[in-house]
Amino acid sequence: MVTTIPTVAGRDNSPMLQRISAHMVKKSPESIRAYLILMRMHAPTGVVLYLLPGLWSLSLATERRPDATAVICLALAAVLVRGASCAVNDVIDRDIDAQVARTKSRPVAAGTISVGKALLFGAAQAVASLAILALINTKTALVVGASYPFLVAYPYMKRITPWPTAWLALVISVYPLAGWTAVTGSVDYPPTVIGLYTCAFFWTLFHDTVYSHQDKEYDRSIGVKSSALMLGDSSKAWLGAFIVLSVAGALWAGVEADTGWAFYVLLAGAGALLSYQAVRVNLDDPKSCWDTFVTNRYFGWIILAATVAGRFT
Repeated sequence: MVTTIPTVAGRDNSPMLQRISAHMVKKSPESIRAYLILMRMHAPTGVVLYLLPGLWSLSLATERRPDATAVICLALAAVLVRGASCAVNDVIDRDIDAQVARTKSRPVAAGTISVGKALLFGAAQAVASLAILALINTKTALVVGASYPFLVAYPYMKRITPWPTAWLALVISVYPLAGWTAVTGSVDYPPTVIGLYTCAFFWTLFHDTVYSHQDKEYDRSIGVKSSALMLGDSSKAWLGAFIVLSVAGALWAGVEADTGWAFYVLLAGAGALLSYQAVRVNLDDPKSCWDTFVTNRYFGWIILAATVAGRFT
């Protein structure tokens, strides 16, 4: 069986990183291609969205140049944690994925990888990520490891609550905690970290709500729950509220960390970008939703630039 990369709405407008990643996966040996797709290596936006809040925190926790080893370890672990969670998600959702055009070619749903092999591959990634984080310090590994049960539970949330997006936001926003612990070795988090967690939480609510609108008609017909279906026509108003609360969290963090003026200028720009995306996105067009989801990475990069620039102004 030839393994093909799942179709993604808006691929022609995908960022360079995604195009490069998709090309590498496409050219990879057939023997490993399905596993790379299971990790979503062809679509690295999820890794970026998970990693960046950790780098925000690491940046504000560091008085000097960030330790390169910590940055590399956090990045590698982010790839593996995301890969592990995707493997578990695809096993649990295999019957649902098989009914959705966007996901029916995923390896487990398509039968390219067995359930047992997918779970073994996911477990190996989960363990490897903790081993990598332990190279920084043990507490960083423990912080991320504590989120694993919640990552495993996430796929079930769409069957239980109309707010699976909120559960996801609670779980993947663990990386600001990991970034701080990577620098300080402490799990006694100050208000700066709580502000960054708040920013990451509501940012995730924003981009995952947009993401969920891609599949709302399939979700409705299948009978699973989503924030897109629950919020319906009021979604854009909610997106506006998520933007305000996300920016407020970052503002709180900047004030507590005593950052300079450049932080606030860049933060204003990041907020304006999200506001533009919320106004521009057509929530009834899957391609528009995908493009908006992908371009959310710019918000994360701008906040990272703000945390760095705020230390020097």
